[in-house]
Amino acid sequence: MIGALSTSLQVALCALVALRPPRPRHSEPWNLQFMLGFLINEQPFLGLWWLLSGTTAAWLGPEFTDPLWWLAAGVCVLAALELALIASRARSARPVLSAALEDAFGAGAAPRRTRPSWWRTVLLPFIAWRPDVRRIPNLRYGPARRGHRLDVYISRRTRRTDAPVLVYLHGGGFRMGSKLLGSRSLIYRLAARGWVCVSADYRLLRAGYAEQLADTRAVLAWVNANAATYGGSSDTVFVAGGSAGAHLAATVALSGAEVSGVIALYGYYGDAERPGPEPTSPHAYVHAAAPPFLIVHGALDTLVRREDARLFAERLRAASRQPVAYAELPGTQHNFDQFHSLRFHSVTDAVIRFAELTAGAGSVEGPEQ
Repeated sequence: MIGALSTSLQVALCALVALRPPRPRHSEPWNLQFMLGFLINEQPFLGLWWLLSGTTAAWLGPEFTDPLWWLAAGVCVLAALELALIASRARSARPVLSAALEDAFGAGAAPRRTRPSWWRTVLLPFIAWRPDVRRIPNLRYGPARRGHRLDVYISRRTRRTDAPVLVYLHGGGFRMGSKLLGSRSLIYRLAARGWVCVSADYRLLRAGYAEQLADTRAVLAWVNANAATYGGSSDTVFVAGGSAGAHLAATVALSGAEVSGVIALYGYYGDAERPGPEPTSPHAYVHAAAPPFLIVHGALDTLVRREDARLFAERLRAASRQPVAYAELPGTQHNFDQFHSLRFHSVTDAVIRFAELTAGAGSVEGPEQ
């Protein structure tokens, strides 16, 4: 019974932090409230499996007269109600994303509603692999041993000579991370629809921001030179990223790279390091000829303050002649693209619609599940 009570208390605490996490005073790469609440907030079904695995045996025992049994049962019910509330608020993402696209592009810009894969979301949220997509791993785009590698994802069923291209840059505070993390379900879904998707590493621990920005430009140069080999068009390239990757994607797009649009997820947009001769924030590069942007941020992000993301979107919108869609998702944490979820499925619908609106890139039809 002690074990059931302990599990119920742990789940209830993490769920409580997920529901109402303390707001950060400034953006930072890590904190306790993120560690406690992120996973359950973005994948409450995992919290449910944790709760069930740690308490089911206790409910089958003949201990109904034990006060500890009733205490454990009460805490378990509380934890289950918290998880249900967390799961239900994921539905709020779609109307916010629709409103953001319509605000930027006009009436009728809302994404088409598609049905999420429930078995993936509930049972296999961390598995993005699908049989209709081929991954071509560890292609080199530069001389660095590890930092200059990328993976290409293409459809096994649909081959074109003019497919749109997505370039994804992972997060990790400019010091950690991998091309195998972040937006996996988006990458596989777009590849299954006929896109050519590229997920790239860049130099981390011993590299400064200027070198990481140079790596990002090198990835785009590699795509422009090699997209046709995989059926992609160098004329329709979207650059995307999460957190630090969103910072790099925004900066490279604003500082001269020719891209069709930018998809920035839970991005950090402040200085990447102490300011030197060259700016280290995308704020410094905002200008009227910026490409279209889709900026998606969590209202409950405990690592990057929503106010910082909102400020970047406002400055970009005030300067740019192209649409800037900003969606601040209720009940959403940092790293919301790490696995299959109801919320991120709505985000991928919005990304596809954004591509259609900016470059006609969503015309490739394919399986949605």
